[in-house]
Amino acid sequence: MLVSELKGRDFLSLQDYSKNEIAGLLSLATRLKAEKKKGVPHNILPGKTLAMIFQKASTRTRVSFEAGMYQLGGIAHYLSSNDLQIGRGEPIKDTARVLASYVDAILIRTFDQLEVEELAKYSAVPVINGLTDTFHPTQVIADLLTIVECKEKTEGLTLAFIGDGNNMANSLMIGGAKMGMEIRIASPKEYQPDTEIVKLAEGYAKENGGKIIITDSPEAAAEGADVLYTDVWASMGMEGEAEKRKKSFAAFQVNDKILKLADKEAIVLHCLPAHRGEEITEEVLEGSQSVVFQEAENRLHAHKAILAALV
Repeated sequence: MLVSELKGRDFLSLQDYSKNEIAGLLSLATRLKAEKKKGVPHNILPGKTLAMIFQKASTRTRVSFEAGMYQLGGIAHYLSSNDLQIGRGEPIKDTARVLASYVDAILIRTFDQLEVEELAKYSAVPVINGLTDTFHPTQVIADLLTIVECKEKTEGLTLAFIGDGNNMANSLMIGGAKMGMEIRIASPKEYQPDTEIVKLAEGYAKENGGKIIITDSPEAAAEGADVLYTDVWASMGMEGEAEKRKKSFAAFQVNDKILKLADKEAIVLHCLPAHRGEEITEEVLEGSQSVVFQEAENRLHAHKAILAALV
């Protein structure tokens, strides 16, 4: 598909994007990455402005979007909770309409998915979801880009996500299912993904030749997998549950034992930040099968593709 067809679209969840549209973003990201390595300038968005609303802390999302917008010829404005009137009682719909009159796109990283959807409803410019408690779609574009680079395809591959059934699990199920992958989520029973999102992903899997498996056995999930993926056990906003979660997830660590169950050429992904010795061991994170820092770099190229396509 022509990526130009995405101009003006919001990027709230991968539910809103077809397999061909996701493939188009991956193809664009691949080209932008290759050209950057060759020193080819990308003056695609000259004079364009991105407002970045961050109500949650960020390293990779903030810097990759800010650097990406600059590399595309535009500029990005970082807005923390202290910089906005949202926390002082201004409705999101007012913020949306005001910002949209100043900038060409809005990135938001917040807690509630409904806030992102309301922002998009009232914004006249594209809104990009930089992470909520429910979804993290921009990360999955970087993940899929990394998988394609390492495996040269997505169809028919098996990805095992071992850990909390969180926003990453949700987005990987939807994105992976749309790209024809078998997605296995291994979580303790009380931390498994929302059943409605699982049903949604199962529908996408059926349409695209993928499969969704939910289990409480990390060993069963890892068996023969092409990709092993994990994330922190306590996401932002859940720090008070950290000690409780350490006990619940003790058997859900990606370590040498789990790695040996996967395909011998399996790759290891982690969206970072990583808590070494908890959800993943130092040996696996720094091992030869880890492409975690390639994945982290790909945030830049994936986000540039999203910006170039939408803005």
